[in-house]
Amino acid sequence: MTKGVLTIFYDGACPSCVKDRDWFERKLGPQHHVCWYDITGKEAYLKSLGIDPYLAIKELHVMAEDGHIYKELDAYILLFKQVWYFRPLAWVISIPFIKTRLSRWYRKMVDQRLAEQGRNH
Repeated sequence: MTKGVLTIFYDGACPSCVKDRDWFERKLGPQHHVCWYDITGKEAYLKSLGIDPYLAIKELHVMAEDGHIYKELDAYILLFKQVWYFRPLAWVISIPFIKTRLSRWYRKMVDQRLAEQGRNH
């Protein structure tokens, strides 16, 4: 982990997750404050951070500089805040009414993706 940046835990075994990472990297640009960490095969390390390895493939997890772990939409909100033109989107997503519905949709899409990949438990 690199001091002073957000650490984004992503599923390197998931092609769509790798595409999402690449997309975010392009949006963040060269001066970003994000470190990407592939969780594939890193179950012991995730557990040492208090992250359930199975949930790590179901929900985006982000570790802030202070060590606090954010997950699911809270993690996306933190990530979107890193790109100035996504900050309004981060604000909209954080509205409780929208966040609740978006969370349900997000979980449904992830469960569908894992089922298609044969990785649902």
